[in-house]
Amino acid sequence: MSSKRLKGLVCAVVVLIATWVVFATPVLALDYNRESLVGADFSGQDLTDSEFTKANMRESNLSHTNLKGVRFFATNLERANLEGADLRNSTLDSARLTRANLTNANLAGAFASNAKFEGAIIDGADFTDVELRPDVQKLLCKVAQGTNPVTGRETRETLYCD
Repeated sequence: MSSKRLKGLVCAVVVLIATWVVFATPVLALDYNRESLVGADFSGQDLTDSEFTKANMRESNLSHTNLKGVRFFATNLERANLEGADLRNSTLDSARLTRANLTNANLAGAFASNAKFEGAIIDGADFTDVELRPDVQKLLCKVAQGTNPVTGRETRETLYCD
């Protein structure tokens, strides 16, 4: 084999390996613990399994974002836009979602014990199997309406409202 062909073959193998490494490597979860992210724009991103513990995300845009498995423990999400967000199996324990927009969000399987939802917009949100305190569930039932466009579940039914 000529040295020119050998160099070409080696280059082709290097390109194939580099391509495999780039595309086979899983996306790494991001760590934003204790960060000040007031007004940050994460809309439309894939933040699966990321950490936002005790972060200040007041007025942040997380609309249409993949937030599956994300940890928002004790996070300030006051007036955050979570419209259409996928929050399945996320941790919202002790999070402040006061006046947050959760329109059409999917929270199925999320852990939200001690989360604050005062004034939150939950039209079309899916709360299937979400851990909530009874007083919070009662508060949410007062404003619950709509059907989630992805899951087809009615908000009131997923909250077990009367």
